[in-house]
Amino acid sequence: MGRQERNRMKFNLLARFWGSLSAPGLILGTLFFTMALTPTLIPRTFVTQGVLSGFGFAAGYGIGVLLNWLWRYMELPRPGPRVSHPLTWLVLAACVGTAIAFLARTADWQNTIRSLMGLDPLATGHPFRVSAIALVTFLAVLVLARLFRLVSRLVSRRIGRVVPRRVANVIGVAFAVLLAWGLGSNLLGRAVLQALDSSFEQLDAFIEPTIAPPASALRTGSAQSLLGWEALGRMGRAFVGAGPQTSDIGAFTDGQAREPIRIYVGMRAAETATERAQIALAEMKRVGAFDRAALVVITPTGTGWVDPAAIDGLEYLLHGDVASVAMQYSYLNSPLSLLVQPDYGLDSARALFVAVYEHWRSLPRDRRPELYLYGLSLGALNSERSAALFEMIDDPVNGALWSGPPFESEIWRRITDSRNPGSPAWLPLFRDGSFVRFMNQHGVAPGTGTAWGPMRIVYLQYASDAITFFDYRDLYRRPAWMDAPRGPDVSPELAWYPVITMLQLALDMAMATTTPIGYGHVYAPAHYIEAWASLVGDRGWTRGEIERLKQHLAPPAP
Repeated sequence: MGRQERNRMKFNLLARFWGSLSAPGLILGTLFFTMALTPTLIPRTFVTQGVLSGFGFAAGYGIGVLLNWLWRYMELPRPGPRVSHPLTWLVLAACVGTAIAFLARTADWQNTIRSLMGLDPLATGHPFRVSAIALVTFLAVLVLARLFRLVSRLVSRRIGRVVPRRVANVIGVAFAVLLAWGLGSNLLGRAVLQALDSSFEQLDAFIEPTIAPPASALRTGSAQSLLGWEALGRMGRAFVGAGPQTSDIGAFTDGQAREPIRIYVGMRAAETATERAQIALAEMKRVGAFDRAALVVITPTGTGWVDPAAIDGLEYLLHGDVASVAMQYSYLNSPLSLLVQPDYGLDSARALFVAVYEHWRSLPRDRRPELYLYGLSLGALNSERSAALFEMIDDPVNGALWSGPPFESEIWRRITDSRNPGSPAWLPLFRDGSFVRFMNQHGVAPGTGTAWGPMRIVYLQYASDAITFFDYRDLYRRPAWMDAPRGPDVSPELAWYPVITMLQLALDMAMATTTPIGYGHVYAPAHYIEAWASLVGDRGWTRGEIERLKQHLAPPAP
């Protein structure tokens, strides 16, 4: 076979492929591609933008194919079925022109977000790279879709020998859907999750040489502890082995300080969540955690990580007179766990809360510590679910701080939807503010001046956090947090588009921890300090001293 003949075969294959494409699908896909270039909450690289635009093109193409099929099914007149029709070429040319115009604005749109977050502006949006990555992504999705169609047709042809044609078609599609669902969620999904979990488990077992077991008997993993250093896991060792010491707090406050208590139980400590909770309770009794001024039950993120920005500031505010306890329930990161298994970790959070709460409520009210709950991300979701309000009516905990509450948080969702008229969805005001208050980078939502009730809850959230504000309903309706006035870290160029906005926010959720501190899903020590001060009171700290503490705990400038 000569070179000319091979080139002719390649050209024929490309011509057949082009002729097999749906004109309405290409038109709608191109429009979806352009809409995916617009900004949402998190700055994008050209790689993430290309993947997002490719999925947007695929979504638009699929909807166009479906609408075209529906039009033909209803036997309505149409100009032509293929991309070769002159009118189709004109429409496609207009769509391509629109896409080029949108590609030229990509950098400017991204800079509207980057400027709000203090990032350097982009000089270019890399339109050719974005387009190439989008094309590869679209072709990959198209291949999978055509495999789906092939399976459906093979099944319907076999079934069509014994049942009516339309019934066979329905059975073929149903079989293909069930097969795809089974492979995606059960076989492949489970295999991927198990592989990831195993990988994270091996990483969790790694003992960093830079973190030594604590010398203080008041910390898990010490020589006097009920648990060995290796049983804490990587995240547990990072939590227990860090944080301010008595000397650090005393030097900053120019006064007396106590050694903060930190307790952590890793997954290797016992087989079941109930057994691990009992170990945690025994460790708390050993170190005298219930004799402190405050006790914090922490629900960590999916990997078991506890945000040091949240706990360090509280230990300073309380002059070290605080005990913190956490228990690991997973090796997977929070966004992954949240998307595939949002109930992951609930049993563990519930077991720890019940063990601590039941012992705490058995103590004399005038001799027990104030009890608080804390969680970030998936930890906030599971912490929220761990404590049933009805069982605490006669003896409630003192309060809770939940930062970056995920969109799956039911209590957060109900309170946000029931906010006072006129208050924004990204910083709601709920009734008189005596039970729950919302905070962001600029402090607590303006309230009515009402004092706190017996139980107080603070939600710390940023308007640019997609893990909080993602919603599957964004597929077909504009979210309330886009209404004016918008959050201080949300681009004024952000607009809602059906289907596309949900895809954009799904990507933002995956990239939510890539932002500078104080934006997205990366919560700053200064904002935690304000949240804790609102919950526990100023404890004698002046406003100037709190500002000085914020500067002391602020991360170094990059």
